[in-house]
Amino acid sequence: MTIQGNRPLVGVISDRRMQGEHPFHMAGEKYLQAIADAADAYPVVLPCLTEGFDVLDILDRLDGILLTGSPSNVEPHHYLGDPSEPGTWHDPHRDLAALALIPAVIRVGMPLFAVCRGFQEMNVSFGGTLHQKVHELPEFGMHKENPDDPLDVQYGPSHEVKFTPGGLLEKICGEAGATVNSLHSQGVDQLAPQLAIEAVADDGLIEGFTVRETSGFTLAVQWHPEWKPLENPVSRAIFREYGDACRAYRLREWRR
Repeated sequence: MTIQGNRPLVGVISDRRMQGEHPFHMAGEKYLQAIADAADAYPVVLPCLTEGFDVLDILDRLDGILLTGSPSNVEPHHYLGDPSEPGTWHDPHRDLAALALIPAVIRVGMPLFAVCRGFQEMNVSFGGTLHQKVHELPEFGMHKENPDDPLDVQYGPSHEVKFTPGGLLEKICGEAGATVNSLHSQGVDQLAPQLAIEAVADDGLIEGFTVRETSGFTLAVQWHPEWKPLENPVSRAIFREYGDACRAYRLREWRR
């Protein structure tokens, strides 16, 4: 359903990181490239400003939102968790931006796609809780990458996930499951009641969900489909469906 000359605009949340003494708002190129190549849309990086940034005004100018992964963890006070261990990387500006953005996007019915940290942010925004270190829990396997490995190994196949029969992922991909990569420490503990499971890892960890009873496209996954998406049929199918949802939303807005 690609419309030439009318590619949708997808807002991509940014991280706030210090470069020397200066804060920068940045998003990984792999996410931006995946939006351009696999969703056939234009990515627009959104700053995580806490003042002078009207979320609803911004949404009026966009056709979709992507919540990316990040090395930082959601601060546990947002889900009444125990304090993080000293040295844990946090990004309070992104936490505030994401937790304000998510309900606004759902309210207007705009397509929302969330990856890794974004997946965790969505669960927290609806009242769910997180494990802070999945790899230290005996009931789960190793979901964390080895940072000393080359990137192609870090983002290589790690474990299987099973899709919910009749769910969105099964319909999009035409498969009962997939082999996915795995590069995360945090994971879902209690899933928020408003969310519906879409994918589960072979050890029982929730790896995908959608939002119940919403008018727009929503999908959150724990793995990283943005890594070389055109080379992976499941990733390509997910981004294509998301791009089509953004195009449909753009046309609906234009016809009002």
